[in-house]
Amino acid sequence: MSARTAGAAAAAAPAPRPAAAGTLSRALSRVLLAAFALAVAVDLGSLLAGAELGHRIAKPLLMPLLAAYAATRGAPKLLLGALLLGWGGDVLLLGDADWAFLVGMGSFAAGHVCYLALFGRRPASVPLGIAYAAALLGTVVLLWPDLPAGLRIPVTGYSLLLAAMAYRSGSLGLTAGAGGALFLLSDTLIATGWWSQLPAPAVWVMATYIAAQYLLTAGVLTQAYGERSTAD
Repeated sequence: MSARTAGAAAAAAPAPRPAAAGTLSRALSRVLLAAFALAVAVDLGSLLAGAELGHRIAKPLLMPLLAAYAATRGAPKLLLGALLLGWGGDVLLLGDADWAFLVGMGSFAAGHVCYLALFGRRPASVPLGIAYAAALLGTVVLLWPDLPAGLRIPVTGYSLLLAAMAYRSGSLGLTAGAGGALFLLSDTLIATGWWSQLPAPAVWVMATYIAAQYLLTAGVLTQAYGERSTAD
């Protein structure tokens, strides 16, 4: 075959089909989101039924599935990092050892740092910041007397990071802001012991946490698509 014939054949060959690739990616996103929803149902259902094994199986699947879904939607690396660090905390806090609690809290704290870096310097509501600062101060004052001496500084530092993340999440809009608020609520329920006074207490803690991570993810993805659209 001559070079001219080869060139003509190459020109006649069908071009890549980005639309087909996009359809496949959307289909994979839907499958992963459905798998995440199934894991949520199994986890919360297991907690309601008192089936500890189901919770221990489903809980470690939640954040990897949500992260995989976000990855198929073109999520920023910082979002994926925050979700996977949340997964690390989820797994570590399944244990009862003191070291697992501290390392798990550190993993969640690193996830909050990822979120804060992701939110950047976007403007946020000043009154909302005052409200979160008051909530942080009140929670620390409430917890301080009952905390072991070795946990006072780590818990205070974590609480500061969590409140900052919750406040700054509002800079991405209502969806992400609701996610940040629910994350703060979930951890506050655990820290104060208020969750034990609710019906099906463990369900409330996990439901608010799962909703928080999902809403933060949805808010970040919505913002990312909006920024790409504006850039285009």
